[in-house]
Amino acid sequence: MAIVLLASTVAASAQPSTEHVTVTGTRSRPVIDSFVQAFVKPARMTGKFARWEDRICPVTVGLRSAAASFVTHRVKEVAAQIGAPVNEHEDCRANIAIVFSKKSQALLDDIKRRRPQLLGYFDNSEQRDALAVVRHPIQAWYMTATKDLRGNVDIDSPTIAGIGHDIDFPCDICASGQMTLSVPRSASVTGSRLGDGTRSTFYDIIIVADPAKLADHEIGPLADYISLLALTQLNSLDTSQQLPSIVDLLEEGCAQKPNALTDNDLAYLRGLYKMGPDRTSRVQQDEIAYQMEQFLNGK
Repeated sequence: MAIVLLASTVAASAQPSTEHVTVTGTRSRPVIDSFVQAFVKPARMTGKFARWEDRICPVTVGLRSAAASFVTHRVKEVAAQIGAPVNEHEDCRANIAIVFSKKSQALLDDIKRRRPQLLGYFDNSEQRDALAVVRHPIQAWYMTATKDLRGNVDIDSPTIAGIGHDIDFPCDICASGQMTLSVPRSASVTGSRLGDGTRSTFYDIIIVADPAKLADHEIGPLADYISLLALTQLNSLDTSQQLPSIVDLLEEGCAQKPNALTDNDLAYLRGLYKMGPDRTSRVQQDEIAYQMEQFLNGK
């Protein structure tokens, strides 16, 4: 169902915004380190930071054609700018679904019922139900995978493709005498303390935006906000960031509300896509912070 684009027109944003917010305040290494640690969320299976290794193929629905094309193009533009792989084929398999819908919770309820793996990693039905709750005007769900030293890919899930072993056991006080054990996983690794050869990647991302809650915002800033969510998994959308970020745009308690990706956002994304993907999370944080420091200081 097509949804009219907010209160603004796409014509006002016909060209992707090149404006970046000038950030004041300290950019010392301790501040950058703290920002990176709080900003990014590690993948559940590896504890490392996921990024795209497959070429991204975003698709936007729920807007008029020109607006949808604008958002899709902006995601690709930012990805190319920070070094993420982009698929330029028109018939590529969509792996980033950007959905504008006034019935966002109904959409998530349907995903939970029909394809719950798209919600991300969960161990039980309670975690699944918690993941499927829409809490923000724009929100993302991440399906991640783990690659080993040889490039073998496992979707991050308690079980492999939903397969497990059912076993029966005697139990006088249990409601059921049956349980399901996950299939064991195997991976080729290096054994190094700095990096074991495994890395976390994005497999599919769903981003849902509710236009009824975004009527006061123009499409340009929203496209930048969506671009960030499409290229990294953030730790939280509920607090102001330690350095100004486009994420602050929709957070009511933030004093600064950037209207475009900030230099901090771009520096972080560049660092994420330059870090060693198989390194430990501590090393990855250091590498991202180092790249941010170099970029922000013009080196």
